[in-house]
Amino acid sequence: MGLMDILLIIIPSTLLWASPLILTALGGIFSERSGVINIGLEGLMVIGAFSAIVFNLSTASVLGNWTPWVALLVAALAGALFSGIHAVASITFRADHTVSGVAINLLAVGVTLFLVKLIYDKGQTDIIQKGFSKIDVPILSDIPFIGPLFFSNTYWTSYFAIAVAIIAWFVVFKTPFGLRLRSTGEHPMAADTMGINVTKMRYIGVLLSGALGGLGGAVYAQSISSDFSHATISGQGFMALAAMIFGKWHPLGAMGAAIFFGFAQSLSIIGNSLPFLENVPNVYLLIAPYILTILALTGFIGRADAPKSIGTHYIKGSR
Repeated sequence: MGLMDILLIIIPSTLLWASPLILTALGGIFSERSGVINIGLEGLMVIGAFSAIVFNLSTASVLGNWTPWVALLVAALAGALFSGIHAVASITFRADHTVSGVAINLLAVGVTLFLVKLIYDKGQTDIIQKGFSKIDVPILSDIPFIGPLFFSNTYWTSYFAIAVAIIAWFVVFKTPFGLRLRSTGEHPMAADTMGINVTKMRYIGVLLSGALGGLGGAVYAQSISSDFSHATISGQGFMALAAMIFGKWHPLGAMGAAIFFGFAQSLSIIGNSLPFLENVPNVYLLIAPYILTILALTGFIGRADAPKSIGTHYIKGSR
């Protein structure tokens, strides 16, 4: 097997596994840039995956090939609504952000599994028939060398996630909205003095986090798992959280980190197809993403400074 053959296996698989991580990590950035810690990304992915699969199964006969795309919108809305619980708890009632995030993770799993049992009378949903499938991008896939690697045998969702990362970078760093969002996470008192509604901006950040986390879960469920059960989302939200920190709360940095973690995840699937990994026991490939996550966060990222007022409550008029 030549180098080109290996790359043809690795790159599409890496982008497939990275896309839900990219979207969810971007959600974490919006929340934490506004000053609200959000470790509930796992729970938001669970809600997104559940909503997308149930909607997909219910409407596939009506919407046809548009079903998975409309399901993304439904999942984004469900994620935003569910993250509202975290927003109300951590911003309005000034609960501990970490405790609220843990509650979101636990509540999401409990609620979705209860509903799956209630709706389908079993521990998992049926398999969807209208998911995202592999495509060859017209014209671009014909480009020598680059075309087969990046534009053939891959998914639209991979390009969608990368496009959203670029848009998020522009919004956060190049628009007045992004400046206001970042100011509430860095120095909310100064932001308030300049007429910025800190509470409103933090609510927007958390709700955007929920929408993007829901999108991440929906992309994963409709392109990788094709159903929903207790094991559909199993650590991907925490991996996205790690990608956000690894990327130093920067959309493009988080995208790069998510691609790295996506590569690690894909090894457990494609490892036996690669000549240099075919003799490695599969159990080592399965734990590789988590080991690499720990190593990346402890030894290779250098200094990663979070927004200065992250996790702190802001009471208007107080010092």
